[in-house]
Amino acid sequence: MAGEGLRFAVLGPVRAWRDGDELDLGTPLQRSILAMLLLREGRAITPTEMIDAVWGEEAPPRALGALRTYVSRLRTVLEPDRSPRSRPELLTSVGKGYALRTASLDLSLFERGAQEAETLRKKGDIGQAAESLRAALALWEGEPLAGAVGPYAEHQRDRLVERRITALELLMDLDLELGRHATIVSELIALTADHPLRERLRAQLMLAYYRCGRQGDALAVFTDTREALIEELGIEPGPELSALHHKILAADPSLMAPPSPAPDPVADGSPSAADAADGADEHELPRPAQLPAAVNDFTGRRPLVARLRTLLSAQTAAEGVPVAAICGIGGVGKTALAVHVAHTCDDLFPDGQLYADLRGFTDEAIAPESALGAFLRALGIPPDVIPEGLPERAALYRSLLAERRILVLLDNARDTRQVSELLPGAPGCAAIVTSRVKLADLPSAKLIDLDVMEPDEALSLFTAVAGAERVAAERGAAMDVVAACGFLPLAVRIVAARLAARPSWTVASLVPRLADEQRRLDELRVGDLAVEATFALGYGQLDAAQARAFRLLSLPNGPDISVGAAAAVLSSPTLETEDLLESLVDASLLEAPAPGRYRFHDLLKLFARRILDKTERPQARTLALRRLLGFYLASAQSAHRLAYEGSMIPDNLVVVGSGRTFASADDAVAWLISEGDSLFAVIGQAAESCRTAEQLLPAGDLLVAMEPLLESGTHAREFDLATGAVLATALKIDDAASELRARYVLGRVLFGANRLPESEEQFRIVLELSTGRNERVVMGEVLNALAVVSGRLRRHHEALGWFDSATTFYRENGVPAGEALVLSYSARDHLGLGNPDDAIVAAEKGLAIFTEIGSGAGTARARYHLGIVLSRVGRLNEAVHHHAECLAYFRASKQRVWEQRVCARLAETFIAAGRFSDAVRHAEQALAVSREIGHPYGEGLSLAVLGKALHGLGNVPRSLDCLREAFDIFTRLGAPEAGDLKTILAGAGVASASVSVVES
Repeated sequence: MAGEGLRFAVLGPVRAWRDGDELDLGTPLQRSILAMLLLREGRAITPTEMIDAVWGEEAPPRALGALRTYVSRLRTVLEPDRSPRSRPELLTSVGKGYALRTASLDLSLFERGAQEAETLRKKGDIGQAAESLRAALALWEGEPLAGAVGPYAEHQRDRLVERRITALELLMDLDLELGRHATIVSELIALTADHPLRERLRAQLMLAYYRCGRQGDALAVFTDTREALIEELGIEPGPELSALHHKILAADPSLMAPPSPAPDPVADGSPSAADAADGADEHELPRPAQLPAAVNDFTGRRPLVARLRTLLSAQTAAEGVPVAAICGIGGVGKTALAVHVAHTCDDLFPDGQLYADLRGFTDEAIAPESALGAFLRALGIPPDVIPEGLPERAALYRSLLAERRILVLLDNARDTRQVSELLPGAPGCAAIVTSRVKLADLPSAKLIDLDVMEPDEALSLFTAVAGAERVAAERGAAMDVVAACGFLPLAVRIVAARLAARPSWTVASLVPRLADEQRRLDELRVGDLAVEATFALGYGQLDAAQARAFRLLSLPNGPDISVGAAAAVLSSPTLETEDLLESLVDASLLEAPAPGRYRFHDLLKLFARRILDKTERPQARTLALRRLLGFYLASAQSAHRLAYEGSMIPDNLVVVGSGRTFASADDAVAWLISEGDSLFAVIGQAAESCRTAEQLLPAGDLLVAMEPLLESGTHAREFDLATGAVLATALKIDDAASELRARYVLGRVLFGANRLPESEEQFRIVLELSTGRNERVVMGEVLNALAVVSGRLRRHHEALGWFDSATTFYRENGVPAGEALVLSYSARDHLGLGNPDDAIVAAEKGLAIFTEIGSGAGTARARYHLGIVLSRVGRLNEAVHHHAECLAYFRASKQRVWEQRVCARLAETFIAAGRFSDAVRHAEQALAVSREIGHPYGEGLSLAVLGKALHGLGNVPRSLDCLREAFDIFTRLGAPEAGDLKTILAGAGVASASVSVVES
């Protein structure tokens, strides 16, 4: 017959074969017509039915003609050797319709196999029934009717999918009856992922988990199912699933797999728990293999994996049972690491692995006795002989593990009490415990505080999930993405999975999505994975005081926070605050990068702020920020008072509250440097949020109080940004007091950048505002600053006039330190006017006053200026002495700008003394410091004096290179020193050039 050797398939793509060779069935519409004919199983179909089935309401006007064409083509494909004049034997005309006669269709074979399985099941032959049904299901090759289109195909596709799932559910039941629970767990995981709302599949997975001793996983399936049903359908789980849940919670013996045939029990009854333990060696215990599936794309952590393997392999009686306690924030990869390590240690533990998800941070935390019951069942102890009490179960458990090598993995532990009875009792076994909290009280445990990934590890994980080709093409954007994820493995995995699921997206398209801090957590969600949900589990375990601290401490924008600053935010005593902070560190919700300092992971901070916005009133947030600003201002006031002894600025600041105190000026400056980023952050927040002059003034005062930090040279850009922010707000709300403070500091910043005309403009405005408001806070300093700027611009007569005004102000207000500062600085203008004797008198008098009042910073600056004067008049040894003294002070107090200046002055003096090697050494030190702190003017000065020193050594080519580079820098800055160097370079008289090139 014509149909011999023909075979058809609809349980996947619509296909046909003749004698093993696949036939070309043509277009999707043609395949759809064939599929309809196959599913009608030889029954006739009218053309109208076929048109409705294939095209539906969108049938073209000439659909009938097209249908006849497709039928004709199918006849040719199915019977290629048939004569055009002979009647078709397969696709025949029946009345006005068509019918297909075929002997072999995969759907028919499947239905016969399924029916045979049902018959065998009813006869009690469960094993053969399972094999028959499994063979029938093997006929399926993906989505049924793939390639077919139209309403009929869609309807039939849904019917066939349902038929397959029903058969799979029956097969899972048969396998469970056969005790194959461990074998089918992975299959059920895949099925429930594809069909999350099928309660029967979910129940089968719960039962399989439970029979494998994974009670925690079984309960987790119920929780996930309930959430899915409520979210998708608005209903609770059905009675069968709920009943199974209760039975698992109660460890109902009826849930265990049917026992294998065994000899009749002895006449005196069932065995006891002791009998079970004593007889364990007589009958081989099952080898549990409860570890979750290995993470195929596990990335990084190689040194830690090796360290953990070494730890777990240490098996001596003296050392006891090796226990690794891995802690860290949610999403950092504790479970992934533990499971990966456990799989790599399979060879170390030939007797198996036990696993329990203790769900310690959920409302369904597993009790130790429940976990022990599951372990005992997994070790082959019949449910009816497992003792009831926790001590008895623990004793039996340890007896079974004695003399065996089993690895126990306890995941998601709440605390030590939950896991202590689950640990093996004798060497040979080992345990890994994961928890969000630091289990410091777990006896003999080695604590592993798991941090986020290194950047290259995070990029490797992102690449493994998203695809190597896509990431390789946009490596820079990929690094931006993983950085926005804070290198947190869960966040990286989620965003990579989203990218992998969206072929039209680019890696770069993720960057702006993650840049928005308000929405970043919303972007870090895919399927059942969400960073925010993971963090919420940890937050939910906090008590009221911890939760409040967690929320409020996210308010400051600074990178970290000290205990004192945190106490101000929380308005609580320091010791109580420290206890709270440490408890949050123990809960892995805060990090402690250094003693006494605390910080959030970036994503945790966003989570905390989201909760803060929902729970704390705006007034409470505003008051917390003001308390922090007050603490910083009081501390900076103390620092300024010590760093600039005798200054009148601290006494004119408006300080509310208390702050830190310091033992010395060095400690004060060190605090300003260490807290710099946090101080600028709170100033920026205040400038952004303040609406009144009263609210803004502390930010302006803090800027002025941080003046000693300017001398460190480490935060020039931050000062520029902060002064700009405060100034903009002050102008907006018409706050002259904050305006003059911001302009004063801005003038200092511009002066340090050698932008002298702009600096002078700011100082003149400050002078005008201070005079108009009769405000003394920076009056003396701004008069002195105007004098120094004038001197740098070589307007020496004008400079001395400003110095006279500053002296008058300081004398009227009884500020000898100010008068001494004026004398010291004015010495260089006396030199500029050709009066060296007046210069020496002024510099020595200034030094004497600073020495008398005991000002370390003032004395160092006075020595600096005196050394310059002495060098110019040829008293070189004295100049070197004074500069060496002040250099030691500036280095100890980390005032890098002054350090650079003094090194350049020493080099200049050594050039005058003909000690060119010493000059080169100090000039190179000055150059290195200026480049480290990003000080272009200092770099130009250092290069100029280095060029002169090298010329003295005879290294003319390098000397000219240095001088040319210095000339370029001074020209770019608009500094007058450019003219001096131009003359030197034009005349080739480097050695005889004036030493006044170095002018600071």
